[in-house]
Formats: sequence, C-alpha cells, structure tokens
Amino acid sequence: MVGDKGWKKWLVISFFLLPNFIGFLVFIGIPILTSLGLSFTKWDLLSTPEFIGFDNYKGIIEDTEFWSALKNTLLFIIAYLPTVLIVALGIAMLLNKNMKGRAFFRAAYFIPVVSSWVAVSLIWKWLFNPAYGLVNYFLSWFGFVGPDWLQDPQWAMIAIVLTSVWKDTGFVMVLFLAGLQNISETYYEAAEIDGASPLKKFLHITIPLLTPTTFFILIISLINSFQVFDQVMIMTEGGPAGSTTVLVQKIYNHAFRYFEMGYASAVSWVLFLIIFIVTLIQNRLQKRWVDYEQ
Repeated sequence: MVGDKGWKKWLVISFFLLPNFIGFLVFIGIPILTSLGLSFTKWDLLSTPEFIGFDNYKGIIEDTEFWSALKNTLLFIIAYLPTVLIVALGIAMLLNKNMKGRAFFRAAYFIPVVSSWVAVSLIWKWLFNPAYGLVNYFLSWFGFVGPDWLQDPQWAMIAIVLTSVWKDTGFVMVLFLAGLQNISETYYEAAEIDGASPLKKFLHITIPLLTPTTFFILIISLINSFQVFDQVMIMTEGGPAGSTTVLVQKIYNHAFRYFEMGYASAVSWVLFLIIFIVTLIQNRLQKRWVDYEQ
C-alpha cells in the first residue's frame, strides 16, 4: 500500500494533518503570538501600534481595578468549585443506584449543559428578579424576604455562582458517574463483610478511588472558572459597583469598549500565566492525594 513506510508514510500523515494544522495556525497560533506582541504596544485599533515596552504590565501592577477583578474571580472560584463538586457527586451517587427512571433523570440533569449560556443567563436573570422572579417568590413561602439579587453587591456574585452551578452540575455529574462505575463492587462487598457502615464505605472506598476523576474535574473546572465571562456579562455586566467584574470581562472592556488592545493583551497574558502556574501546582500536588491504583 502506498505510504506504508519511510518518507511516503510521513507524506500521507502530513497530508491529512495539514488542513487541521492550517486552521490551528490561522485561528489560534498566529492570534496568540500576535497578542503577545501587542501586549508591548499601545494600539487603539485605528492608528499604528506604538511600542511601549513593559508599560502595560507595569500599569497592571498599579491598576486597582485589575486586583479587584482578580479578587472577584477568585471569590467566584472559591464559592463555585466546592459547590459544584459536592452537588454533582451527590447526584451522581444517587443516579448510580438502581432506581426507576434513572435514564430520564440522567438526561434531565444534563440538559442545562447543552443549553447556551445566553439562554441560561436570561432565564436566571428573570428568576432572580426581585419583583416577579420565582426565587424570591419561593423564599416568601417560608417567610423570607429575598434580596435584590443582581443589584445588591453582597448578593450579585452569589447569584452568578448559583447560575453557574446549575448550568455545570450535569457535566461534572457525568464525569463522577463514569468514575463511580469504574469502582469494582468487590471493594464494597468486602467492606460489608467486615461490617463497614455506608459512611465508612464512602470515606474509605468511594472518595479515594474517585481521586483520579476528582483531579481531572478540578483541572478543567479551575481553568474554566478563571475564564468566567458569559453569565457575568449578560446578568450584571460586572455590576453593581464592580462587585462581579471578573478578569475576562476586564479584558473585554479594555479591548472593545476602551479600544486599548495593548493593555487588554497584557491582561490576557497575565491571566494565562496565572492559569498556567495554578495548573502546574495542581499537577505537582496530585502525587500526594490522587490514587491511580485500584
């Protein structure tokens, strides 16, 4: 067969890889390298870019709004990540049991994942409305007066977190479900013979054997959380009083509202470095708690 070995083999491989490589180069590789170059310039999209060295990066250090956006992003991650992990694991364990309508509930919990962020954000914006939203109406059943969720600086980020958890729980649940189904029943049978309680089986079998899945979820969830944007942009636009302004929104504002492409590129690279360092630390620490032997 033509191309089975030698240079012909690599020619055939290159032929099939070329379209994908060209697409990567044009739409990802070149824009990324261009943004790195732009981060050392002052450019308003109309005039010729002016080289200014590290001024954009110095400006980031002195920019209080950048630190505020970073703090809001970290607050979002601190509230979102544990919540989505706990909720998704609970649902996954429930749907891992033999129960009636299990396939229906698995599909139902996954529907928000395939819904667009625009639709989800608009629905939750209506649900959180203090005048006619269902959230405050539900709270009134128990005698509580709900807050003005999206206009109160103390509650706006919580509303963003709740929306994000609702949207992403199905995806994390599917991953946990796959991890649970990979745990051999023999561990649980041996534990039952030894008289282990359900709690001990959960703590000493399920949790340790789920650590590879948990590690994978932590990696992708953290990377996605640092890039939170859509729901913030649609539900609050960073308000009220900047309480929900996150890093990606700051990049968007500087690039397409203030036309400071150089500064926006610099913030983008700082965000990339933060994500890169956090991922490296996670990868380093996984040796201490992830158990790959089953």
